[in-house]
Amino acid sequence: MRFLRHSLTGFFLLSLTLGLLTYAGHSIFDAVQQRLTTEPEVPERRERVFAVNVDTAIEETIIPVLTAFGEIESRRTLEIRAKAGGTLVELAEDFVEGGQVAAGQLLARVDPADAQSALDRAASDLLDARDEESEAARALILAQDELAAAEDQAELRARAYRRQLDLEERGVGTAAAVETAELSAAQARQAVLGSRQALAQAEARVDQAATRLARAEIAQAEAQRRLNDTRITAGFAGTLSEVSVVEGGLVAANEKLAILVDGNKLEVAFRLSTPQYLRLLDDEGLLIDAPVRVTLDVFGLDLEVKGQISRDSAIVGEGQTGRLIFARLTNAAGMKPGDFVTVTVEEPPLDRVVRLPASALGPDDQVLALVGEDRLEALEVTLLRRQGDDILVRGDGLAGREIVRQRSPLLGAGIKVRPLRGDSDDARGADEMLVLSADRRARLVAFVEGSTDMPEAVKLRLLGQLAEPRVPARMVKRLEGRMGG
Repeated sequence: MRFLRHSLTGFFLLSLTLGLLTYAGHSIFDAVQQRLTTEPEVPERRERVFAVNVDTAIEETIIPVLTAFGEIESRRTLEIRAKAGGTLVELAEDFVEGGQVAAGQLLARVDPADAQSALDRAASDLLDARDEESEAARALILAQDELAAAEDQAELRARAYRRQLDLEERGVGTAAAVETAELSAAQARQAVLGSRQALAQAEARVDQAATRLARAEIAQAEAQRRLNDTRITAGFAGTLSEVSVVEGGLVAANEKLAILVDGNKLEVAFRLSTPQYLRLLDDEGLLIDAPVRVTLDVFGLDLEVKGQISRDSAIVGEGQTGRLIFARLTNAAGMKPGDFVTVTVEEPPLDRVVRLPASALGPDDQVLALVGEDRLEALEVTLLRRQGDDILVRGDGLAGREIVRQRSPLLGAGIKVRPLRGDSDDARGADEMLVLSADRRARLVAFVEGSTDMPEAVKLRLLGQLAEPRVPARMVKRLEGRMGG
C-alpha cells in the first residue's frame, strides 16, 4: 500500500510538471508569434527649431576707421650741446629735469676768461690796424703833395731850358748855360719819377692798411663769437630733459648737456600695413590729409585729441614692415612725448555697405538670412572692412533682409528658426554707470586730488566725472585698482 501511494504521488507530480512546462512553452510561442506579426509603432518626429538673434541689414554710407597704435613725438626736439669746453661757472635755476625755459633764455655759461682775453687782444690789434690806416692815409696825401711840387719844379726847369735855347739862338746865351739848364730839367724830371714812386708806395701802404684792418675786424668778430659760445641759450620755448651737468663741472666742446623738447608742437607716429596704407592714397597716389583721433587711456578716462595726417616716412626701415605715418595734433593738452596711444584714422567713405556683427559671417563668406516660414537662406557677400567686433559687407539682395547675428555649426540653409528681435543689443558696448556711496566717492576724489603723477587736465576731467550722480564703472575700477582697493 505504501509503495502504491508513493507511486501515485510521484506520477501526479510528474504530470503536473509536464503540464506546467507545456503551458509555459505555449505562452512563449504565442508571444513570439505576436511580436513577429505586430507592426512596430514609430513615434512622430518633430522638426527642431533654433532660436536666433537677427538684425535688419540696412545699406548706408559709412566712414571706415583704421585702428593702430603709435607714440607721441615732438616736432621740435633740440640737443643742447656746449660749443666751447671749460668749467660751467653759471647754471640757470630752470636748467633741471623738466624745467620750463623761454626762447633765448640763458641756460648755462662756460668760463669766459680765455675767450675774453682773446677778444681783448683782437680789439687791440684792431686799434693798431686803424692807426696804421690813418697813418697810411696821411702819407698818401703827403706823397701826392710832393708829386705836385716835383711836377711844378720840373715845369719851371723845362721853361728855363727853353729860355736858354732861345737866348742861344739869338746869340746872347752860351752853350754852357744851355747844358746846365738841360741838366737841371732832367734832374727835375727824375725827381718827378721819384715822387710818383713814393706815391705808388703810399697807395700800396693804404691798401695794405685796409687789408690789415679787415683781418683785424674778422679776428675781433671771431673772438666775439667764441665769447658768445660760452653762453648756452634756449633756441625756443620748451621743457628740458636728460639734464646731465651741474654747476662747476668740466664740459668738453660739443658735449651733450640736455634735450629741449617743444611740448606745444606734438605729433603721433604710427605704423600701418601696406594694404591699410593703400586705402589712404588718392587717385594720384598721394597720401590724403585724413583726420585722426588719438586716445590715451589714463586712470580709466580716455584722454582724446584730434589731428590730421601730415606725411609718411621715406623708407620702410631696417627690419620693419608696412608704412610709418605721422599726424599733427591740435591742442594735445595732457599728452607728453613718449606716450603710447591708440590711433584711429578715418578712411574715405564707402557707399551701399551694411554693418553686421563679425560673428554673422561664415568661413565661406556667406551670411544667413530669413526667408518665408522663418527658414534660413545663405547669401554671398563681399567683406570690405573689419571694424572691431563688426564687419562692413556688400552683397546683392542684402538690403532689408533679416540676418542671423551669430553663426553656429547647427545653422544652415533651410533650417527653421525662431527669430529674436529686440533692441537689447543696440546698447552693447556702452559703459556701465554706477551710483557711488558718499564714502566711496570721497575716497576716489581724495586719491585723484592727491595724485602727483597725474596731469592737471586729467585731474579736472576725473573730478568732473566723479561729481556726476552716475560714474562710469570702468573708470571706478581703474582708480580703485591703482588705490589697491
